[in-house]
Amino acid sequence: MATRSGPWLLSFPAPLLESSGRALVVRRLPANEGRAGRVAAPRLGEESSSNDDFSATKDPTAVERANLLNMAKLSIKGLIESALSFGRTLDSDYPPLQQFFVVMEHCLKHGLKVRKSFLSYNKTIWGPLELVEKLYPEAEEIGASVRDLPGLKTPLGRARAWLRLALMQKKMADYLRCLIIQRDLLSEFYEYHALMMEEEGAVIVGLLVGLNVIDANLCVKGEDLDSQVGVIDFSMYLKNEEDIGNKERNVQIATILDQKNYVEELNRQLNSTVSSLHSRVDSLEKSNTKLIEELAIAKNNIIKLQEENHQLRSENKLILMKTQQHLEVTKVDVETELQTYKHSRQGLDEMYTEARRQLRDESQLRQDVENELTVQVSMKKEIELAMKLLEKDIHEKQDTLIGLRQQLEEVKAINIEMYQKLQGSEDGLKEKNEIIAQLEEKNNKITAAMRQLEQRLQQAEKAHMEAEAEDEKYLQECLSKSHSLQKQISQKEKQLVQLETDWKIEKEWRQTLQEDLQKEKDALSHLRNETQQIIVLKKEFLSLQDENQQLKKVYHDQEQALQELGNKLSESKLKIEDIKEANKALQGLVWLKDKEATHCKLCEKEFSLSKRKHHCRNCGEIFCNACSDNELPLPSSPKPVRVCDSCHALLIQRCSSNLP
Repeated sequence: MATRSGPWLLSFPAPLLESSGRALVVRRLPANEGRAGRVAAPRLGEESSSNDDFSATKDPTAVERANLLNMAKLSIKGLIESALSFGRTLDSDYPPLQQFFVVMEHCLKHGLKVRKSFLSYNKTIWGPLELVEKLYPEAEEIGASVRDLPGLKTPLGRARAWLRLALMQKKMADYLRCLIIQRDLLSEFYEYHALMMEEEGAVIVGLLVGLNVIDANLCVKGEDLDSQVGVIDFSMYLKNEEDIGNKERNVQIATILDQKNYVEELNRQLNSTVSSLHSRVDSLEKSNTKLIEELAIAKNNIIKLQEENHQLRSENKLILMKTQQHLEVTKVDVETELQTYKHSRQGLDEMYTEARRQLRDESQLRQDVENELTVQVSMKKEIELAMKLLEKDIHEKQDTLIGLRQQLEEVKAINIEMYQKLQGSEDGLKEKNEIIAQLEEKNNKITAAMRQLEQRLQQAEKAHMEAEAEDEKYLQECLSKSHSLQKQISQKEKQLVQLETDWKIEKEWRQTLQEDLQKEKDALSHLRNETQQIIVLKKEFLSLQDENQQLKKVYHDQEQALQELGNKLSESKLKIEDIKEANKALQGLVWLKDKEATHCKLCEKEFSLSKRKHHCRNCGEIFCNACSDNELPLPSSPKPVRVCDSCHALLIQRCSSNLP
């Protein structure tokens, strides 16, 4: 079953889409000519006849699949390149994006089965796209939002809206991969020769992964997706050599500008990280001083509480001494009263009750003192817990400082890993070169063996021809001398039998040699394929070498920038006071912003990672390091400050004119 889009059917040779600057010949055929009209694009010269033979021998459905695959490659590649050069989020009016959706619609329609209904034949791509919700749970949101759209009435419009929402979510490749894996379910909607059922569908899904780079903002609500006509515009993909050269130049300029913007953004990010690190260090130092002060206060409080504890213990001891003395006195009184007990028992009882009351009061006083001691002990424990919490806070602040230092070390470790990976890739390339040399040696050995086998074949054929000639001679002599040499016939027949057996043996040997030759030819073809793969590996090796050199350049630039940043970070703490004094002195001057200055004012060279910006403390302009490497003490700051070459010359002239 061939796919149709109206009365037209796309079927053209695959090499057409790769060629540039060739005209398309569109031919519309009637519907009764076996298949629908096809778009043909003959090559120049002899290629037209080869294409006729190709179309006669190859399956038309395979040609259609190849053409759709090539169109998908061209549309995806063109969309990614144009979107990256465009530099903004894409909208629905962007022409390459519209063509991409048209090509995807044709790919999904290829090989669809026709479903009969009461009124008409139904042939849409919404059915297989609805399966994605069952296979991929995250796609339920897209399906629900497509069904809730009010303007969509046909299944084709819903499918187009689904494709746009999947592109905005950057998950179109994931959704279609789930569909291609489940071929049993797809067979309900597609024919066995459809693009989605063959390997071309998996290739297109792999190409769709590259679209995750693109940011698209498409308004699906207001568009009329039901009545759109999906026509592929081939003029976007067939270009002249001049257009290709201009495009390459534009791409090179765009890459240079992107690299410049990337370096500037890196510089800004590094400056912001340095400033944030300075602010963090200042805040941590402040918090550290505060914590030290709080620690000192807590220690003073602990010393005071310990002194109070000592005082309470001394008071407790005094109370105990007093109670003991009082008890001794009471014991003496009791003894005296015992002596007078016989005279006045009632008085003794009263004295005994009073002594008992006094003992109760003193025991209560003692319990109160012990309770106060327990309260003071609990207070002491709470103070110790507070001290531990303060120490934990101090340790956490120190851990954050250590973490910031570790981040700087991790950046260095990443650079070292990149260098190690480069060395690993170089080792792998050396191993591949050794494998290539071994394969070439094997190829030479096999060619030598083939030559020996051919020589043996020629010798065997010559021996066979000589044997046949001798057989004929023997037969003729036997016929002529049959009457005279009847006795010798038996001997000759024996010789003939022996010769026939020898001939059969030689024939079998020849067959075995032919089989060996066939095996050697197969091995040769296999080795040729391996040599082609080796050539491809060589090309990849050259591309890897180019990438390696580019990575080395980037690595050296980044290493230089990191070294400069490290030196500046080490010197920044020492220069903070100088900068503050210079800022106080330069409050009246107008300083240029870093964003406004792109070139040095004196040498007019562009700023970069190696050529950094520096302010003149006298005039406030921005210069490079070579044009502002002078230092002079200004009236606003007694210490020497960075000054440009022109201000340095003027100040020296003024000083020389003021001297007597």
